[in-house]
Amino acid sequence: MARYIIKRVLMLIPMLLVIIFIVSFIMNLTPSDPGTLLLGERATPEAVAEMNARLGYSDPFFVRYVKYVIGAFQGNLGNSWKSGDPVIREILRRFPATLTLAVGAIVIGLTVGMTLGILSAVKQYSALDIAGTAFSMTLASFPGFWIGMMLIILFALKLGWLPSFGVGTLRHYILPWLTTSCAFGASMLRMTRTSMLESIRMDYIRTARAKGQTERIVILRHALRNALLPVVTILGMSFGGLLGGTVTIETVFSIPGVGSLIIEAIRMKDIPVVVGATVTLATCFTLLMLLVDILYAFIDPRIKARYLRY
Repeated sequence: MARYIIKRVLMLIPMLLVIIFIVSFIMNLTPSDPGTLLLGERATPEAVAEMNARLGYSDPFFVRYVKYVIGAFQGNLGNSWKSGDPVIREILRRFPATLTLAVGAIVIGLTVGMTLGILSAVKQYSALDIAGTAFSMTLASFPGFWIGMMLIILFALKLGWLPSFGVGTLRHYILPWLTTSCAFGASMLRMTRTSMLESIRMDYIRTARAKGQTERIVILRHALRNALLPVVTILGMSFGGLLGGTVTIETVFSIPGVGSLIIEAIRMKDIPVVVGATVTLATCFTLLMLLVDILYAFIDPRIKARYLRY
């Protein structure tokens, strides 16, 4: 398995090269230039040209691309054109807020979604199953920003129980957690229910029941373990997606996370920050998917035996 992990980590290199190229190329196509954005429209062309030269923006695109790649693989993501601070410092300053938001949403969505999914599968076609399925479909149909605004109106403006913006305490994260976990919890409920229904119908479940195993052991030890593979896949992809896809939630609740950092950098055409934050999130997503593959080996011994051949 060690050789397999090393191969997957080495696959990061071409992926990062492609990501850096695509993001840099798209930013290069956007109108305006950092000198104009930083100095303002009233700045003289000479001052703008001097600023662009100082930032390295006046170099040809491929020259800037090669310089950035060399620096990135040396651990240097460059400096922000807006603040002058190292990009890695800007990311580390914002990353805890995004990570806290993603982890809390994953915990809530996983707990509620898997619990309701298991109960819906065990009690198929019951009132609980119908209500849970309808509830998940309803949550999945509402956009996240609308749910966030409704929660703000109810719990912050009307009841005054929770703050509506900022990240001062854990109470500030409750509404963003609930908002972000809605779509994830709905998808987790449907996936858990489908996987559990497939596992419950297998022959080994009938064998376990015939041996006199209690229904709790049959469901939790036998059926659930074999139903976890697609659930773990959704969990890993959703967690990676939440790290970089919480821009809307961070905007609604004024959370200074990595998503809002990327939006601010795009507006200022701060290319080092945009590329550096995107590469960081892409690396996190790839490592999470590698962790999911490793978890497969502990869930299913057949997959572990296959990995040992690598």
